[in-house]
Amino acid sequence: MCAETPDYKSTLNLPKTDFPMRAGLPKREPAWLDRWAEIGIYDRLREKEGRESFTLHDGPPYANGNLHIGHALNKILKDMVVRSQQMMGKDARYIPGWDCHGLPIEWKIEEQYRNKGKDKDDVPVIDFRQECRKFAEGWVDIQRDEFKRLGVAGKWSNPYLTMNFHAERVIAEEFMKFLMNGTLYQGSKPVMWSPVEKTALAEAEIEYHDHKSHTIWVKFPVTRAVEATGARSGLLGVNVVIWTTTPWTIPSNRAIAFNPDLSYGLYKVTAAPEGNWAQKGDHYLLADNLAENVMKSAKVDEFVRKRDVSAKQLDLVICGHPLRGVEGGKGEWDYDVPMLPGDHVTDEAGTGFVHTAPSHGADDFILGVKHGLQMTHNVIEDGSFRASLPLFGGEIIITSKGKEGGANTAVINKLAEVGAMIARGRVTHSYPHSWRSKAPVIFRNTPQWFAAVDKDVEDGQDEFGTTIRERALNSIDKLVSWTPQTGRNRLYSMIEARPDWVLSRQRAWGVPLTCFTKKDALPTDEDFLLRDEAVNARVAEAFEVEGADSWYAEGAKERFLGEDYNADDYIQVFDILDVWFDSGSTHAFVLRDREDGSDDGLADLYLEGTDQHRGWFHSSMLQACGTKGRAPYRGVLTHGFTLDEKGNKMSKSLGNTIVPEKVVQQYGADILRLWVAQTDYTNDQRIGPEILKGVADSYRRLRNTMRFMLGALGEFTEADRVDPADMPELERWVLHRLAELDHKVREGYKSYDFSGVFSAVFNFATVELSAFYFDIRKDSLYCDGDTARRRAARTVLDILYHRLTTWLAPVLVFTMEEVWLERFPGEKSSIHLVDIPDTPADWLNEPLAAKWAKVREVRRVVTAALEVQRTEKVIGASLEAAPVVHVRDGDTLEALKSVAFDDVCITSDIVLSGDPMPAEAFRLPESEGVGVVFEKADGEKCQRCWKILPDVGQHSHEAVCGRCNEALG
Repeated sequence: MCAETPDYKSTLNLPKTDFPMRAGLPKREPAWLDRWAEIGIYDRLREKEGRESFTLHDGPPYANGNLHIGHALNKILKDMVVRSQQMMGKDARYIPGWDCHGLPIEWKIEEQYRNKGKDKDDVPVIDFRQECRKFAEGWVDIQRDEFKRLGVAGKWSNPYLTMNFHAERVIAEEFMKFLMNGTLYQGSKPVMWSPVEKTALAEAEIEYHDHKSHTIWVKFPVTRAVEATGARSGLLGVNVVIWTTTPWTIPSNRAIAFNPDLSYGLYKVTAAPEGNWAQKGDHYLLADNLAENVMKSAKVDEFVRKRDVSAKQLDLVICGHPLRGVEGGKGEWDYDVPMLPGDHVTDEAGTGFVHTAPSHGADDFILGVKHGLQMTHNVIEDGSFRASLPLFGGEIIITSKGKEGGANTAVINKLAEVGAMIARGRVTHSYPHSWRSKAPVIFRNTPQWFAAVDKDVEDGQDEFGTTIRERALNSIDKLVSWTPQTGRNRLYSMIEARPDWVLSRQRAWGVPLTCFTKKDALPTDEDFLLRDEAVNARVAEAFEVEGADSWYAEGAKERFLGEDYNADDYIQVFDILDVWFDSGSTHAFVLRDREDGSDDGLADLYLEGTDQHRGWFHSSMLQACGTKGRAPYRGVLTHGFTLDEKGNKMSKSLGNTIVPEKVVQQYGADILRLWVAQTDYTNDQRIGPEILKGVADSYRRLRNTMRFMLGALGEFTEADRVDPADMPELERWVLHRLAELDHKVREGYKSYDFSGVFSAVFNFATVELSAFYFDIRKDSLYCDGDTARRRAARTVLDILYHRLTTWLAPVLVFTMEEVWLERFPGEKSSIHLVDIPDTPADWLNEPLAAKWAKVREVRRVVTAALEVQRTEKVIGASLEAAPVVHVRDGDTLEALKSVAFDDVCITSDIVLSGDPMPAEAFRLPESEGVGVVFEKADGEKCQRCWKILPDVGQHSHEAVCGRCNEALG
């Protein structure tokens, strides 16, 4: 350029925007939160009338401790569901809630007492409960702020709490429905018991971990054995051998189970080391498939199988307890041990015979009830043997620290002493642990309160079945949609096989089982439970005003029983409800009772992690089937767990935890939200520093796309708008893609496929827009005057802007608000008050799309050919080129000729030819029939648009092309 050549930069339509490339999210996001609170976004959305409601019911997190990454994933997913449903035209409601009762909070208060040298038992129960309430309130406030910082929108000013007085009232009322409909009963059966927490646990409170257990092979001597005919069987004096991983249960043995479908035999030891427990001449009854393994474990050198033993023979065998007649036993075990058939016995491990202690196992209990076996009460609440148990009194099974006590060793040593064992060992296996204390649990027979799942519910709500189990299974199949579908199978199998629901806990902080029992009556008696609607009403009224503490107040029994009953004739129950009953009842006091709940008392969606198939999904289903006759939800969505970058479970000890607060401090909440949107939440997800860097890079690319649009749309007005029918083909192709994508986005949001939605929008924005459409139209946007082409491009950009911002607003809540306010500032303006715009169906144009697919394919060959020249420094930019493009297919060639293909390829000129391709033509293997011969553009460089054209310098404005000369006027 000559020194006197004018500088045309100021004449270009360059982008104008204050939207920064650097987001600064950690510092800027809190200001948007404050702004949303000021203008009342959530409440303003509720003012939109005539909308179909959509209710996502919040599964309550526990009010105890700061948030972890699983909380963040869960709440962000919920927020994306609610926001996307709202922006698709629904009245999408979200009332956050908290689970406030239960053991973990009690532990914290007890811990505080211990630190002060105070004993919990010396504190009045109401005072203790008030301490628990105060503790929970503090954590609700902390967690609420942490959730809000993630950009989660909801009714934060009025969440639901299970410890609110109305909630406690409804939980009690829901329990009393079980009381009145005949499904509540008190039973004595083995339940999973935590010696650490000193309470019964439900299946939902159990997790399984590897545990190293003792294994023992024990002899039960046959004391009576006859054939069905009355003749002797020849089994008298032989030993039935059992194998167990819980030696401590042997003192409670009452029977031995066998499976009539298995093959059994009588085996004789013919050679064994001297001093071995199993000796030459011993006779054992064993399952044939396990005999060799048993003999190997017993260190037997040689053995023979003497003969078959039939199921009929086993059925008539009576054994003696291995501790029968033991010195110091005081006759405790001097009883018969029958052989009983049981389907639960297998020959996959052990001996083919299962030692049966009805007080300490589910299968054992069922078998015991069927055959009238005596229940034992040998284990007390602290996990030790009762003091009066001979030989073992006071021995501890599981200590208060969750460690193994001396009970197993004491039993093993005594069995060895009396010659009752043939082998011992250790095995690592999956064993139930409390998910709170992480300590092993035991099966223990205790009196507890249960909801019967197979008894007819006397409430007249029989549309989906007469029992809780039947209603639940029918609800799963007929009423609920599952995302993913595997959730249906998981919950169905759990409910299909589950026992009765254990409702009672032996703790203090919670909603009590508001019922009374008749003194001197048995649980099986008709009048054992007091069923009186007037009593129930008095309880409910008191709870509404005073909360559940009123149950523990002085004179409560007399107050609730009223004048119709003599208080001395009744026992007030002080067990508290399983907290899963609390959270399972939330549908009643949130969806049903709140004005902003659900129109029909049902939730459109419950959304939690896969662990809630045994937790909240499960308990809510059981509870509602007992009181409503059906599931409380129409849809269930489950997500996996969050792992570190290597796929390992997060653990403080491993140092691989990701704390949401730190991610927000470093990157901003939108980056965390974007990570959620990019993951396949139906499986376990991974997160870590490198993954977050990748997410941040995706965010920057998307932000750049939005910034380009904002810059190009400066001062755009309705007067600039062009009707789609008058647009060039390229713009109409963009509208076609928008119509396709709009359908994909809506369907994706409807099916909660957030990763599918984001992937589609992100690829469209960064590949089809930034790398194709924007790249082509930059020249027109910057250099054209007030042309129809430029107006059409800006119209399309405006259309794109409204769709991209609303499509992405449920994910990038802060960034899309920033993008929106950049164009539409205002005191009460917000992207979150806007719906996704409707997209006209006539934008779809399949023939045009097919044509432009061919255009883009040829463009890829041209672009690749020019990149070779750029790499070899033959040219510095594509505008220096005027390639010759050979196209074999006639239809494709005509398509290229009908568009400004030089503009599409961003070259100064282009020659299209149907002639045969020269040998030196550049080709791409995937684009057969297209070849490119590189040629440099002919002419001078326009000092305004930088195209190299022959007419540069021949116009009224110096050193510009005809197009730029016209733009300059």
